Amino acid sequence: MNSTMNKELVIKALRQAIGRERPKKGLIHHSDRGVQYASYAYQDLLRENGFIPSMSRKGNCYDNAPAESFFSTLKNELIHLRRFKTREEAKEAIFDYIEVFYNRQRRHSSLGYLTPWEFKQQFWRKKEAKAA
Repeated sequence: MNSTMNKELVIKALRQAIGRERPKKGLIHHSDRGVQYASYAYQDLLRENGFIPSMSRKGNCYDNAPAESFFSTLKNELIHLRRFKTREEAKEAIFDYIEVFYNRQRRHSSLGYLTPWEFKQQFWRKKEAKAA
């Protein structure tokens, strides 16, 4: 999180995600058409990691519906309910909401009423069972 949305911010976030999740080549990376995502540096990082870039079509808001739904939920369940004194306080609250509550406790009807963490664990167990 930062006060501005620029290519350095999204590059840093992508590197952090790559380091944490270790995704395999062939991952489809979807984004909107923001200049930070369209930048040569960001697109190069995607290609260097073997990712397939995918962008929303111009004027088609439905491509980003899952992301927009998440941000709406975040705003309704956290942001609009509080007033933050500092940017750091907001960062900490948003981190806790996403990493502690949203991913590990909040059940999602679209995931069969599992949490994202449970769904991911179930996915990997099924994948490992197929490989065995």
